[in-house]
Amino acid sequence: MKTSPEEELEKKIGYCFNDIGLLKQALTHSSYANERKINRCKNYERLEFLGDAVLEMVSSDFLFRENPDMPEGRLTQMRASMVCEQSLAICARDLELGKFIYLGKGEAQTGGRERDSILADVCEAIIGAIYMDGGFEKAKEYVNRFVLADLEDKQLFLDSKTLLQEIAQKRAEEADYKLVGETGPEHDKIFEVELWIGGKEISRGSGRTKKAAEQQAAYEAVRILKDKE
Repeated sequence: MKTSPEEELEKKIGYCFNDIGLLKQALTHSSYANERKINRCKNYERLEFLGDAVLEMVSSDFLFRENPDMPEGRLTQMRASMVCEQSLAICARDLELGKFIYLGKGEAQTGGRERDSILADVCEAIIGAIYMDGGFEKAKEYVNRFVLADLEDKQLFLDSKTLLQEIAQKRAEEADYKLVGETGPEHDKIFEVELWIGGKEISRGSGRTKKAAEQQAAYEAVRILKDKE
């Protein structure tokens, strides 16, 4: 018997749903629901809303317990880096969530499966679905395993623009971000930037804002340049 996408994803995340419909809803983008004339409440948006709240609670609890001497401002900064769109998109790519998402044809053709905003939303929607299906502790287990892992890498992402500036200064060069493209409708644009150092293109980044695209480019550049040291 052929395995459904939801059953395949259950194996990846190590959680078996009592109501598999919740997982399918968490994977359903509004564009797919609109094409299929499905009730708008059956896309992932409501579960994303719930998952966002659960994620903030779990990450706050984790940071509070793990860093007893850290001041509130730094805790807030660390939490922001852990649950930002780009960090959640990284988690989603690790799980290959893109291939499981139900997208409308137009959204799929314009790269929706790799769009950070959609991947991050689905990541949060799955948290909400697990919370609805199995309760807070099961959702917490998922967050701890897939979102709060690799914190060192997430911290690198948060600090990437500062770190890149330091690397460039050591080389007596400047980091130059160039906007090279904009795609998508006005309300959901994706910006693409190139990062140049010393007259050479080092990396590229994309995001829903120019700042997010620059952050992504800086992160990729830091990883590339550190590997060469």
